[in-house]
Amino acid sequence: MSEIAERFETHEAGARQVGEKIRCDACPVMCYIADGRTGACDRYGNVDGRIVRMDPLTILHQAEEAGGAVVPFDAGEEWSGELVNTGRRFVTAIGAGTTYPDYKPAPFIVSQEVEGVDLVTVVTEGIFSYCGVKVKIDTDRHLGPETATVRAQGEAVGHVTTAEYGSQMLSLGGVHHLTGGSKSEGRVTCDTMLELCNRKPVELSIDGGATVIVEAGKAPVIDGKQEERMRVGCGSATIGMFATQWRGLVDEVVVVDDHITGVVSEHQAGKVLGWEDTGIKIIGRRSTPGRYFKVSEPGLGWGGTTISDPLSILGDWNAKKGARPGLSLLMVSTTGEQFAYYELDDDLKPVEKPFPERLVKSVGLIEDNCEPALCTVLFMGGAGGSLRAGVVENPVNLTRSVQGLRTYVTVGGAPVYVWPGGGITLMVDVMRVPENAFGYVPTPALVAPIEFTLRRDDYERLGGHAAEIRTVEDVLARGGEYLNARRESTAASRNPWPPLAQLRRGGSQ
Repeated sequence: MSEIAERFETHEAGARQVGEKIRCDACPVMCYIADGRTGACDRYGNVDGRIVRMDPLTILHQAEEAGGAVVPFDAGEEWSGELVNTGRRFVTAIGAGTTYPDYKPAPFIVSQEVEGVDLVTVVTEGIFSYCGVKVKIDTDRHLGPETATVRAQGEAVGHVTTAEYGSQMLSLGGVHHLTGGSKSEGRVTCDTMLELCNRKPVELSIDGGATVIVEAGKAPVIDGKQEERMRVGCGSATIGMFATQWRGLVDEVVVVDDHITGVVSEHQAGKVLGWEDTGIKIIGRRSTPGRYFKVSEPGLGWGGTTISDPLSILGDWNAKKGARPGLSLLMVSTTGEQFAYYELDDDLKPVEKPFPERLVKSVGLIEDNCEPALCTVLFMGGAGGSLRAGVVENPVNLTRSVQGLRTYVTVGGAPVYVWPGGGITLMVDVMRVPENAFGYVPTPALVAPIEFTLRRDDYERLGGHAAEIRTVEDVLARGGEYLNARRESTAASRNPWPPLAQLRRGGSQ
């Protein structure tokens, strides 16, 4: 049983025994928590008769020497209570607490002046029932057909979606898996998304396809084999990029690819360089000169095909179109991982020969131009009405301000992409968010830190909770509604803050 499943069971068994326990109202589950214990979410606990947020409120520090970057907290570092330096600080929502039961203002509404601009940052840990994870896996290898079900611990947690250039894509989570299926499906979906968002490895199996271990920022492991690199391009693009490297060294080059297999003698790049015809025959659907579709079904072999023997995609060579004994042939995959060298015998049949030294550099150049294979995990969620009510009294005002670029949205201090159209639907790269920033509640739903930063005059004009505005110094001194520690950061980060250019424009551009 997973850790989350165990906590679900603990909650369901323990909630009926009220006794001397304190009821926590930080989420809809409303756990009764005994002294010294935590609720089902492991985020709130009973400490000496008070509900305490167990994780510290995280305050990022803007490092002047890093060109305005903010710095994440170090999970292994205890904050002594002293300010680490005198630079600007940014209160994140990590460890802040939530607005639930929704009529309350956000846990922290913080003001500070930055380069002459009076800003307000509103922070809250949002409870996201409508959320998902988009996973990009850098590989040409076939993981499974589009729309195939993706499973974790045997439960359906998502599906394979449209492949992108050099990468396979998964769409996981969503409200239908969280709440629309069985109780076990919801728990496992929540568990899977939480682990992925907190940069932990998760094993996923795809119906009719592969088993893959996904971990943000790490190489994927596909059917037990770690992927090393993503392709440099399709077979046609590889021909175009490296045709000059092969001119004069070999008579024909075939780059094997599941999508577009390239043939240099027929390709426009070869023609421009004066490549002679070779009489080669490719078994596949010819698209344009030197470009072939469907030479094989998708798989784990050469160039993301099912091919283990590249000669299987060749037909008979045509002597009338240039084939001759001794003609040399290089066959290579789009990553340079697979390659072989052949020469035609007297019967115009390709015979494999030892790989010549003169071609080693060109194959190495393909490998050098392939980027390392990585897994990318994007958290995606919609900021609903209850969350927005903690920011302003009329939630639609916040939505319009975000859409008008007058309010800048971050997740744990990391910049997000906000989708156009209605609502506040956002995506964030979990590698830019401090570690272990995501939590959960056993409704089930994920909990994600979210911050809204805007000019103070705009905030008051929107109908914000102006009476709740506090300074950073006051937050450091007194904390919030829930007793919890504060932590400042000391290490460098890639996240620029604040977004003064956008906020100074006020959405005018």
